[in-house]
This record gives sequence, structure tokens and C-alpha cells, in this order.
Amino acid sequence: MDSKKDEAATPVPEISETSASYLKDIPDYDDDFTIEMLIQKILTDDKQYDLSKIISAYQFAAKAHEGQKRSSGQDYIIHPLAVAYILLELGMDTDTICAALLHDVVEDTPATLNDLKKRFGQDVAMLVDGVTKLGKIPSFNKEEQRAENIRKILLAMSQDIRVMIIKLCDRLHNMRTLKYRPTYKQRNTALETMNIYAPIAHRLGIRAVKEELEDLSFHYLDPFAYSEIESILESKKEEREAFIETIKNRISQRLCSSNLFSEPPVVDGRVKSIYGIYKKVFLKGKNIDEIYDKYAVRIIVSKEPECYSVFGLIHDMFTPIPARVKDYISNPKENMYQSLHTTVLGKEGIPFEVQIRTWDMHETAEYGIAAHWKYKEGVQGKDKMEQRLAWIRKVIEMQQTSDDVEEIVSIIKTDLAPEDIVVMTPKGMSVSLPVNSTVIDFAYRIHTEIGHKTTGAKVDGKIVPLDYKLQTGQICEIITSRDSAKGPNRAWLNIVATNEARSKIRSWFKKERREENIIEGKNQLEREFKRHKINIPETEYNAFLSDDFKRHNCETLDDFYASIGYGGISLSKIIQRLEDKYKKLYADTEEEPSVVPLVKPKASSKNSIILDKVDDLAVKFAQCCNPLPGDDIVGYITRGFGISVHTTKCTNYKAAVNRNNPEELDRWCDIQWSENSNSQLQTSFEVTATDRVGLVHDISAVLLEARVPIVHSASRALKNGNALFESTIVISSTEQLKNLFDKLRKIKGVISVDRASV
Repeated sequence: MDSKKDEAATPVPEISETSASYLKDIPDYDDDFTIEMLIQKILTDDKQYDLSKIISAYQFAAKAHEGQKRSSGQDYIIHPLAVAYILLELGMDTDTICAALLHDVVEDTPATLNDLKKRFGQDVAMLVDGVTKLGKIPSFNKEEQRAENIRKILLAMSQDIRVMIIKLCDRLHNMRTLKYRPTYKQRNTALETMNIYAPIAHRLGIRAVKEELEDLSFHYLDPFAYSEIESILESKKEEREAFIETIKNRISQRLCSSNLFSEPPVVDGRVKSIYGIYKKVFLKGKNIDEIYDKYAVRIIVSKEPECYSVFGLIHDMFTPIPARVKDYISNPKENMYQSLHTTVLGKEGIPFEVQIRTWDMHETAEYGIAAHWKYKEGVQGKDKMEQRLAWIRKVIEMQQTSDDVEEIVSIIKTDLAPEDIVVMTPKGMSVSLPVNSTVIDFAYRIHTEIGHKTTGAKVDGKIVPLDYKLQTGQICEIITSRDSAKGPNRAWLNIVATNEARSKIRSWFKKERREENIIEGKNQLEREFKRHKINIPETEYNAFLSDDFKRHNCETLDDFYASIGYGGISLSKIIQRLEDKYKKLYADTEEEPSVVPLVKPKASSKNSIILDKVDDLAVKFAQCCNPLPGDDIVGYITRGFGISVHTTKCTNYKAAVNRNNPEELDRWCDIQWSENSNSQLQTSFEVTATDRVGLVHDISAVLLEARVPIVHSASRALKNGNALFESTIVISSTEQLKNLFDKLRKIKGVISVDRASV
């Protein structure tokens, strides 16, 4: 539900020739949907609809949106009609179709929810309200606003799942017509779709919607890779179709001649989605010929026992590939998907996957939770529906333990990702987890208290460390403590992969260790302040952080410290805002002359210490500023530890001078580097760049070419689409560092390169 107002306000830039050359690969979705098309679809459907109510909803929406246009230049009403049509294809009910036609009127026109409730009933009004974005909240940035809108939709869908089904179809049509949007919005929308809406479609089991959302998003996020895979598939299209047709015919003949089935099985074939191939070729480094499920044959039978009969015949006809058999009938996926999967080799030596299922399983696999509405009114089987929607409540509960509203996006991206593993308990219970989950994640998935009391684990009978990453098919046994006071370790927050485990660990610390959290949180905050050169008296912390109290629902400074301490607030997400605020508030005072002027060391000063001629005092280089030969430096005479060397720009030195304490000032002395200094010292730097594949490799190549020893390096993605690379190296002078920085700045996508404190 991308706002039409936003579309109208932003001029559409011309698409570059490079991008335009790839847009031709997107199917043409420019058809003008009409109410006549909708009516025809309804009349030819086997399901009963209240046609007069649907037409009335269309007329109301058409009048409300009259005169409004989309970025394509089409009348805006085409969008709600398209969303309603997609929902009809999924078999949704009358109220859902009406809500789709009306889903933008409250957000983008003078119409109110009260108007809808009077005209179309409580259910339609509730569904429209669920997909309507929150009004702009002034204290929120764009990321927080987006997170709050997603949270609102999740809360609404926990009451009625149709809210999210409407939202998914709304997003699908917006993705189909995304080429008309500005380039930067194409990327932002595609990224949000890939990280949030595609995983939700997967969890709801709506395969067709999920795969189309992924392919469309992938096209805008990496058009070159999309085009490359598409061209590979197109180059062998006839050969591929002939291969699938041959396999289908062979299987059909064998199954029909066996006389084992109450009704003739249906055999169909498909090719893996473009994004599905990309994940295995590019992300997992495989050759396209190594993708065993690139081709798939689907066999649909009438009864569950017949699935296993087909399974036996397939293994008799073809050579099965070891370790490629998956029984999702006995162990359904969390989205209730059921099928038998096996990968086999044909005479041609080409591997292909065979999926075997019943018609009921097929409906669930294709339409997911929407299958409840496809052939029946309302939802049948309340217990099963509750089971399928349990994850929504879990996501909401996990987000409640964090004081960071943006974490809900991370939860969906991580815990609802399509890729998962299945691990067994010693008693044979299967546990589904995201890829890269550790034994701690496994323990918390079994039970919260088991997670809290975990002391070790065995995988396939062997002791493993707590950060061991589990794999499909392994048997994991958790070793627990009998000590009733046993609780989790704070370091586990950096080990676990699932937000479910992270949420439960935080909850324990929040409840059981408040005083410890306050101390830990304060220490973390002061370390970040020091690292980012935020130098304010502790007495001013309360006023300086007051806005963040409100953002994170904290009443006091101690509450704020405690939330940082147990992990409810991520300092990495707020420190940039605090640094910007500090510069605005204190920029003037920092530029004013200090009470005591900074002393720049002079080579001629008789009191100056030549650094490498200090024989009777220990010398250490301060890590707060990491001085290098070539920096202007000053020394601090410590009590019992010799001289600590700082740069004259060091925040600790500036703070000492500004405090104007005579006793403390007497301990600072002039020092300088000798002319022949050949010191090899550690220093840290940060590279900010546009996030892309291969960035870390390019930076590492420059460091390797410069032959500088690397002590530490790390990288992480930033929420604004950039990436931050941090490294500590050993270097001899500022001149050498400058030359290195000049080379790093020439790397594609690099925005800035700066020294940093550690």
C-alpha cells in the first residue's frame, strides 16, 4: 500500500540506460484492470460471492479516488481492482475482496473508517484499518515509522489473517508496477519486500506470491545477476522443456501401469525460480549444474499412503542421490507444508527433484493459509489455524522484550527466512530452526527454562561448544544444570542466531539482574561516548538523553542504562543520532578558545622530551587516540606507569585542559617524535561504503598490497543501505596511513575513510 500522495509528490527520474536494458525482462503488467474483468472472474468461479456488495465497494472506491493517478499515469482505481483480482485468484471471500477495493480510501482520501463500517460492515472496516498505515509520528525517523507500521499490521493479522493476505497482494501489484517509481524507491521497496513480505508469504505458505515477490525484488536489487541467470535458462529453454516432458511421460506411464492408485496420479513439472537459483549459485558458490532441484517433477495422488507407493516406484525407476530425501509428510514444515521430496538421476545423468503429495497437501503448498478460503466459506479447523498463526504472536512477544521498535524488522528477516534446518531431539522430536542456529537456539526452542539452564550440548553423541552451528538431520541433546539459580550468560546474546532465543535471554536479565544491567549499560554508553568523542559531564546525561528516554519508553536514566545492559536498546543504532546531537549542542563551545591554550610541542623547547630517548620512564601509547609518528603529541605522567602518549586532538587531553585543574595540568608535558623514529604502532580506521558483494574482498586486497599487518577486522551492514568496515592495523607513520587511505578511497562505492579510536 504505497501511498499515492508520495507518488504524486516525487518526480519520476529517467531510468539510466543500464537499468532500462534490464527492465524489458520484467513481464508486462500494464493491463488496465476493470470492474467488468472482476465481475467476469467472479461469475466464472465455482465459489459464491455477494456480487452486489463488491460492486458497491468498487463504486465507493472509484468515487473516492476520482482524479487521482498512479506514477504510471493510470487512474488510481486500477490498483485496488488489481489487488482484488489477485485475491480472487487466491479464492478469498467477499469481505476480503471489498476490503481490497477500499484498502487505500482511508489513507489517501477524506473517507473514514466510520463511513466504511456503516456502508460495508464491521469486518470490512476492520480489514481496511489493519492495512492502513499509521499517521506520521513526529518523533520517529523513517525506519522507526516503517517498523511501527509493520508491527501494526502484525497485531491486526493476529486477530484476522486476511489483513496480511490483502497486504501481500497489495505489495505484489506494487512490485509488478515498480518500474514507474524513482530509482531510489525501487531499491528501497524491493529491499523491504525481500526482507519482510517475502518471508511472511513463505511462513503463510503462499508459494506463488512468495516466489514472485522474491523474483521481482531480486530484479531491482541485482539486475545483472537476474539477467545472467535468465539468459542461462533461456539459452537451454527448448532442451529443458523437452527433458521435463520426457521425464513426465515416463513417470506417468509407469504409475498408470502399476494399478496401485484409486485415481490416476497427476504429473507436472517446473523449473526453480530465478531467485532460488541465484541463492545457490551466487550465495553458496555452486555451479548451476550442481543445483539438484533446478528441475522438479510434482506428482499428486488422492490418498496419503499412495505418496509412499509413488516414492518406491520412483526409486525403482531412477537412481536416488543419497542424503537428498526429505519426508515433510511425517515432519511438516512450520508453515504446514507437506510433501515427500527425493532427488534422482535420469538416464541423461541430469539430476531432478520429485515432489509427491495429495491434493489437500497441494492446495496448502500452493495457497498456504489462503487455501482455507478457496473452496469453503470461513476457516475450518480452528486448532490447526491457531497452530499456523502461533508464530505471529511469537514475533510480537519477542519484539516486546526490546525497546527498539526497529527490531521487529530484524525478527522477521531472521526468524521467518525461507531457509531452515530440521534437528532432532534424542526422543525423535523434530525441531525446525533458521540456518546458522546454535545449540543455544535449539535449547530455547524446546523450552525457555531448558535454555536458561543450559551448560553444554551433545550433537550425534559428541560434546560440542555452545556456539556450535547445527545442521539438518543431526540429533542434539542439551545438558542442563540442576542449580535452580542458574541463568543464561550475557555473552550468549552474541552467539544465538534466532531472535526468539535473544528475546528470552533479555527477558531473564531484565527481570533478574537490574542492578547489574544498570552498571553494564552505563559502562557500554560511556565506552561509546569515548569512542565517538562525545565529551559531556555526567551531570548533563539526563538532559542530553531525555529524547531517547521517550523513544524507548524509559522513565529514568537508570531505566535507560538497564535497557542497554540487558540488550533492549542497541547502542549501535542510536549512537549516530547522539553524536549528531552532541555536535549541534556543543559545536560552539568546542570552537571557543580553551581556558588554557593547547600546547603544541616544539622541537626547540628545552623541556620537550625526545620520545625514543626516554630511558628512565616507561612509555605507552594511549588507545583512546592511537598516536602515530607524524601526529602532534603530548605526554601525561601517570602514577607509577610512566608516560602515556596522546595526540593533541585527543578528547581526553582537551577535556583535561577545559577542566583547568592546576594539579592535573601539571602532569601534562611536551614531547615529540625523534627525526629517525621507526616505531611500528597500532591504529584503527573505519571505511563507510555502499553495501555490495565483494566490498570486503576489495578492501582486504588493498591492505594486502600495502603489506600492513592486520590485527583485527570486522564489517557490518548499516540500516541506511551502507556498510561499515573496521580494522586495526600496525603502521609506522601518518604518511604511510595517508597513502593507504588514498588507495582505499579509490575503491568503488567508498564514501569515507577515517581514523577511529578502539
